[in-house]
Amino acid sequence: MEFRMERGALTDAVAWAARVLPARSPVPVLGGLLLEARAGGLLRVSGLDHEASARIEVEADVEQPGQVLVMGRRLLDICRVLPGGTVRCAADGGRFALSSAGARFGMSLLPYEERPALPALPGFCGAVEAEVFAAAVAHVAVAAGRDDSLPVLTGIRLSVDGETMTLAATDRYRYAVRTLGWKPLSPQASADVVVPARRLLDIARSLDRSGTVRIALDGGTIGFDNAGMRLTTRLLDGRLPRHDKLFALPDGAVALTARVPLLEAVKRVSVVAEGDSPLQLAFTADSVRLHAGYEDDVASQQLPAALEGAPEMTVAFNPSYLVDALSSFDTDSVRFRLLGPGLRALLSGAAEAGTRPSGDAGQHSHEHLLMSVKSLA
Repeated sequence: MEFRMERGALTDAVAWAARVLPARSPVPVLGGLLLEARAGGLLRVSGLDHEASARIEVEADVEQPGQVLVMGRRLLDICRVLPGGTVRCAADGGRFALSSAGARFGMSLLPYEERPALPALPGFCGAVEAEVFAAAVAHVAVAAGRDDSLPVLTGIRLSVDGETMTLAATDRYRYAVRTLGWKPLSPQASADVVVPARRLLDIARSLDRSGTVRIALDGGTIGFDNAGMRLTTRLLDGRLPRHDKLFALPDGAVALTARVPLLEAVKRVSVVAEGDSPLQLAFTADSVRLHAGYEDDVASQQLPAALEGAPEMTVAFNPSYLVDALSSFDTDSVRFRLLGPGLRALLSGAAEAGTRPSGDAGQHSHEHLLMSVKSLA
């Protein structure tokens, strides 16, 4: 086996495939990356663990086809320190050698016969724009749980119904939902699965280059394919609670304010908050006053805002949850639908800061539900 390619391209391919390798594994071959040099000028790099797999294909100058399995993280470390320029890679006397501009490294080989085969990619069911999908996953991932004792809550619900895809995540204290269009292979396409949130977020970011991402599904696996890159991951068992009734709020107060100034103010004022002690938002017809802290250690700031449906409304939130929610939007303004202290509050994006709040906001593609805190005492 022997091939040559630019160091930057080799490093990028190795780093991309190494993303799924386990940090530690009692099975050494699962820490390996399989490099396959193929006739016709193609290098395939692949890695896997018990839950996921990644494979990328890139162009290379292949002089002798073949394949080797080497420790993936060690290979990545070597690629990162190689001098720039063309790298010669070859299996040489039971070792894998890399050389560039006078620098030479040797690596021992792993028995690739003992490595499990990459899981087969399920059948494709449709495609979605890579950039839009990556943004949508990021919008909802902030609400996914971190407690591994409740595995299903650490996932993102991915459901499709015809030409509509819905992504949703909740940790029981907040709930984020994002809808987007996609292109199903069948007009009657339907699926409802839960994908590990951290894995899906990494996948979406890694595929966010250009073009479309093809999505493949079967009973227990989801796969993604984009421009020579292929990833699979196992699905989580169970279902997330439905959001329909939670998001169907009765008429209440509606507030509107500029998103970025509010986000900056929340971060600033919450500096005095002890742990996750609540941050208060007191809305009036033309302003919102933020307040946090107790006794002598307090902070406050007032910002322009608009309120309709009530003469005033005061609610309080976990400041870190509020920061996550506001950061997940990319709109100029944010709209709050408020029922009162200790009740649900629904946040959605709004394009213009100067418009009135209007309770009839229509269908939002991205909404984030937070529970307000009942008392500041």
